[in-house]
Amino acid sequence: MSGTHPRLTLPPLYAILDPEQTNGRSPELVLRQILDGGAKMIQLRAKAMTSRDFLQLAKTARALTTSFECKLIVNDRVDIALASAADGVHLGQEDLPLQVGRRLLGKKIIGISTHDIDQAREAERNGADYIGFGPMFGTITKQTGYTARGLERLTHIRAAVALPIVAIGGITESTVQDVWHAGADSAAIISDILKMENIAAKVKAILGRRRDQEDT
Repeated sequence: MSGTHPRLTLPPLYAILDPEQTNGRSPELVLRQILDGGAKMIQLRAKAMTSRDFLQLAKTARALTTSFECKLIVNDRVDIALASAADGVHLGQEDLPLQVGRRLLGKKIIGISTHDIDQAREAERNGADYIGFGPMFGTITKQTGYTARGLERLTHIRAAVALPIVAIGGITESTVQDVWHAGADSAAIISDILKMENIAAKVKAILGRRRDQEDT
């Protein structure tokens, strides 16, 4: 089964906003700084929040991202994505099956976490809009149960599927160009953004790396 709509174009940075990783700063403040830095796709991850609080945050994020013409993806929760009018959802291997998510979400964006070629090919067959692949390097923000995949495996995934790829896991400003060069359309970055005092400046610096790469 292939996608029913045109191939998704991903921006080079796929920022992830996790309220547990914001060093006590309000998620809304952090989100504004990410947007001020120029991010055009943001995933909202809130595993420790109640559904009610997650929905309220998602609605706030939807209003802000819309004003910045930025796509909003909700992690795991199809219900929250629908209720907040998000652009789509990102599903892990243990979440709702892709086919079920597609029936509920229609033509909204659905991304799937993958960790090997078989999972990537399955996601493509079932009509995912993009895949996440990782963890690329060591990561402190999420226990995945998988060892670091590394750049060589990313190049294998790029050769195996035509879907857009978001690389994730331990990526920083200093390694992001390597990830793009290895075949990722976009790089998901969490700690190297959320731990910074000046988040907007960090986002701009990461996007500047892409411009530098394109100029060479």
